[in-house]
Amino acid sequence: MRAVCLLSGGMDSCVSAFVAKNEGYTIYALTFNYGQRNRREIEFAKEIAKALEVKEHLIINADLRSIGGSALTGDMEIPEKGEGIPPTYVPARNTIFLAYALAYAEARNADAIFIGANAIDYSGYPDCRAEYIQAMQKVANIGTKRGVEGKSIKIIAPLINLSKAEIVKKGVELGAPFEKTWSCYRETEKACGRCDSCRLRLKGFKEAGIKDPIEYENK
Repeated sequence: MRAVCLLSGGMDSCVSAFVAKNEGYTIYALTFNYGQRNRREIEFAKEIAKALEVKEHLIINADLRSIGGSALTGDMEIPEKGEGIPPTYVPARNTIFLAYALAYAEARNADAIFIGANAIDYSGYPDCRAEYIQAMQKVANIGTKRGVEGKSIKIIAPLINLSKAEIVKKGVELGAPFEKTWSCYRETEKACGRCDSCRLRLKGFKEAGIKDPIEYENK
């Protein structure tokens, strides 16, 4: 069995890929340089790919900065707290990523795509919900050669209904290298500890009763 794993460098995509590995898939990792402010996560994705012993790791350049509309690809201030869909939402990002993943999966004759989307402890992104994954599965079924031939590529979001604490525990159980993950929205030497992503990560480790192995400026 083969699987394409979307690997951002963050803890969720890392644990998702380790779930795939634990289920016996040969891993083809896919990472995007999409114009994000924090390019460090790409280097972390490379380290995770090594730990996974992936068959292949592609890093795709997809310039979403030129489109704009997000604090992660522009100069807007990154909020520390907020309600609703935050400015760190990148327009249609997962749709773009999954489109590439479908093409990659077809080219490598892969059976599945693993994505670390999470609908419980998430930041309000509409493309991290179960109904979104279900809709993209329909796209895979009717819009690919494999799907039309009855061998549809499964889009699997193994963390979709887990809390951040449950994700941490799952990662520890599978031996995921959390010390090689980066969740912070800011490009600093240490994670800021203040942005939404850092706060959700810290909350998860705290509730799991496990020490986060990365360093923070503020906790």
